[in-house]
Amino acid sequence: MDLLRWLFEAQIPVGGSVLILREVLGNIFGLASAFGGMRRRVWAWPVGIAGNLLLLTVFLGNVFGSATPATLWGQAGRQVMFIGVALYGWYRWQQGRQSADGGAAVAPRWASNKTRVILGLSLVAGTAALTPLFDSLGSYPPVWADAWTFMGSLLATYGMARGWTEFWLIWVAVDIVGVPLLFSAGYYASAVMYLFYGFFTLTGFFVWWRASKQADRPVTVETAFPDPLVVK
Repeated sequence: MDLLRWLFEAQIPVGGSVLILREVLGNIFGLASAFGGMRRRVWAWPVGIAGNLLLLTVFLGNVFGSATPATLWGQAGRQVMFIGVALYGWYRWQQGRQSADGGAAVAPRWASNKTRVILGLSLVAGTAALTPLFDSLGSYPPVWADAWTFMGSLLATYGMARGWTEFWLIWVAVDIVGVPLLFSAGYYASAVMYLFYGFFTLTGFFVWWRASKQADRPVTVETAFPDPLVVK
């Protein structure tokens, strides 16, 4: 119980301000999960879930009575969504690893043009639908940015579970909006980490792009015995 109380109250002094330890730890777990996702390792999912649980308590800080800068319902709901989708991704990747005899859990591939259109429309429509809901809950303004990061995170996590290479680009779109929002709300540790994520996700995109090219490369199979009279 004392350990739990310490975890909720611990802060890290930085200059004239402080960082919430749970926020720092949650983002470290998230970074480790992103690295595991880039390497297509199943352990990325449970590590990410641990980080999501920590960040959930941070963004609902006022609910828990903690001295956090602001309550961000979109960011908090995002952690719950992450956990749900991560369980789905964990299951899919575990199946993939078993079928690949312990190798990479998923083979990166490009989504179809139809799927890309659906993802884009879902991001815009979801943001428009969630903005008034988060506004009524008192989320930190601009509320549309909170809704954008929620929807983008949902689609990116689902895309990662399905093995679509485009999911990295969705994360970039999330970071472009999410970083200024977190800075303005006072969540400096998360903002700095998401700023780093922006560069990391671009690296992950090119890693998966390369892997998808290798997965699409045709394999030549010899179907007949070579003619011993033919000299090569």
